Amino acid sequence: MNNVRPRLTMMSEEQIQEAHRNVLKVLSETGVRVDSPSILQMLESKLGLKSQDRVIKFPPEIVEDAIKSAPRTIDIYDRRGEHKLKLGEDRLRFGVGVTALFYQNPFDETLDIFKRQNFRDLVRLGSSFKHYDVISTVGIVRDVPEELTDLYGSLEHIANTTKPLVLLVSDENKFPDVMQMFEMLHGDLGSKPFIIPYFNPVSPLVMNAGTVDKMKISIERGLPIIFSNYSMAGASTPLTPAGTLTLLMAELLAGLVISQTIKKGAPILLGMLPVYFDMRTMLNFYDPQSILISVACSEMMKFYGIPHCSTSGSGTGWGMDLIAADTYWMNTLALLLSNGHLAPFIGDSLGSKSISPTTFVHCHEIIDQALRIHNGFQLDDVNSAVDEIAKVGPGKNFLNQPSTMRNYKNGYYISNVYPHYSMEKWQDAGAPPARQVLRQKTQDLMASVSAPDDFEEFIGKGEEFIKKYES
Repeated sequence: MNNVRPRLTMMSEEQIQEAHRNVLKVLSETGVRVDSPSILQMLESKLGLKSQDRVIKFPPEIVEDAIKSAPRTIDIYDRRGEHKLKLGEDRLRFGVGVTALFYQNPFDETLDIFKRQNFRDLVRLGSSFKHYDVISTVGIVRDVPEELTDLYGSLEHIANTTKPLVLLVSDENKFPDVMQMFEMLHGDLGSKPFIIPYFNPVSPLVMNAGTVDKMKISIERGLPIIFSNYSMAGASTPLTPAGTLTLLMAELLAGLVISQTIKKGAPILLGMLPVYFDMRTMLNFYDPQSILISVACSEMMKFYGIPHCSTSGSGTGWGMDLIAADTYWMNTLALLLSNGHLAPFIGDSLGSKSISPTTFVHCHEIIDQALRIHNGFQLDDVNSAVDEIAKVGPGKNFLNQPSTMRNYKNGYYISNVYPHYSMEKWQDAGAPPARQVLRQKTQDLMASVSAPDDFEEFIGKGEEFIKKYES
């Protein structure tokens, strides 16, 4: 079979080497600040380095050693122990979620504080879609005592899906408690890992204590981790795309060095969220060049042989609207055609402060179509249909030909959300706006999704754990 498949590339080999040299220069001459005393001491002791005012500089040979020791692929399981993903080898995989503070309902898209029931509903909804391979933390629960937010949210996270989890804990002090609750509910977490904790440094060039300490806790448990940074170009990083790429890459490789110093061979995904900062409105947003920076990052990770965690193109839009659709399409297609491996944060809007189930539904449509582009098509004697063309000849049709009969069920894209209406059928249906159709489809799906069989058991044990914790 001869598969014709589109590819997107940005940088030449020389440009990748130049970018790498720039990153090594930043790490060896400027360095990064490490705010955790224990991690800083470990780096000095194990690597034979000296810090000054908590700033430590990594020579190129130490960075290169860390690159060589990191695994090229990462096996991910579901919580029932079934192998699901081989990140670093497979195509780009997607997930839903973000640490949203507000929930945008699918009826009229008004906002309310994010509640425990919203967490439950969104995890179940995301789990029902075939192209969402992981379920990320979908919000910060705000209708429970503040000190219990991460525990209740994480309980709903693990209880309402069996898919792999990307875990974000908002209060760094609660991370060990969440790990303890998960171990109580599931047992060993590291033998067949289904949890991928997600951590951020603080740009520019700060390895904050909460991040690196949580990295150590995760790595010691045998969990793969995501180390990803977030820019506000023009504020926390240089305004130029090349400057943002250089600084963020330096932070990522610093995180890599720390992970491999904690444990040689620790599985890690690296990636960035290259956002711009509008100095007129004081808002952050995704610019088209954000997508280019993310693609460049994916090419650097391919060069290093390290699995890549990409942006999901989220955060723009005022819900699932035209603005959001533009960004999601740009990002999804660009990263699918490059070298990304995981895009785990689909669904948010309004600067990532809110999350909308309609976004889950529409973005799944985008992914479904983008995958048809990514997968290309077969160019061979059978599919080229030269004999059929000769048989039918000029002026006839192919309705009854073998290639049509063989492929008509999946030979073209049919939406699961938006009907293929003619103008007349659309008018007969009451001329519904597409957004209305999306809202109704989302409501129907949310009413039909179900919990895993062990939901009640997990919730019961988890709530008992939290009550003991609270007392």
